[in-house]
Amino acid sequence: MLAVAALVVAVPAAVDGMPLSVLSGSMRPTYEPGDLVVIKPKEPTDIRIGDVITYQVHSGESELITHRVIEKNSSTDGSVSFITQGDANDVPDATPIRDVQIHGTVWYRIPMLGWVNNWFNGEKRDIVVPTAAGALILYALWNLAVGVRDRRRKKFETHPEVDANPTTAPEEPLADARTGLREP
Repeated sequence: MLAVAALVVAVPAAVDGMPLSVLSGSMRPTYEPGDLVVIKPKEPTDIRIGDVITYQVHSGESELITHRVIEKNSSTDGSVSFITQGDANDVPDATPIRDVQIHGTVWYRIPMLGWVNNWFNGEKRDIVVPTAAGALILYALWNLAVGVRDRRRKKFETHPEVDANPTTAPEEPLADARTGLREP
């Protein structure tokens, strides 16, 4: 679980990347619906034909598309544009992609984890994450209490206290009435 969490959260955060769920079959067989892909930022000038990029379709909208670069064009002003196509699509995408639309390139994928990511979106995530965190805190407190209890038990077993019952007195040797000395 820690390895999956690292691959989905920690590693992408370390490189300013992001995990995304594949929702359609346009990139089959490379990426299947339900796969989770992690994208990593890349300078548009460093993107090559054959790279799989994730780009924003329209400015101000959250919809993203992940397709393969099949053509790269550079203009005299230094800007770059790309023609993309889904691996399962018969024709290229209609509109060239400008460099400002690009979020990054696909770095790696985790099969089927996208379904879990989609399930935990929205209200469910707002409920599940605090509940899981609370359960982990309770589990930690429980383990702490059990550890303290076990430590006390072990201490008592190795150092039993003297019987403090006042009704039973330890036996003492009788004193000799003539000399006042006690027998050994």
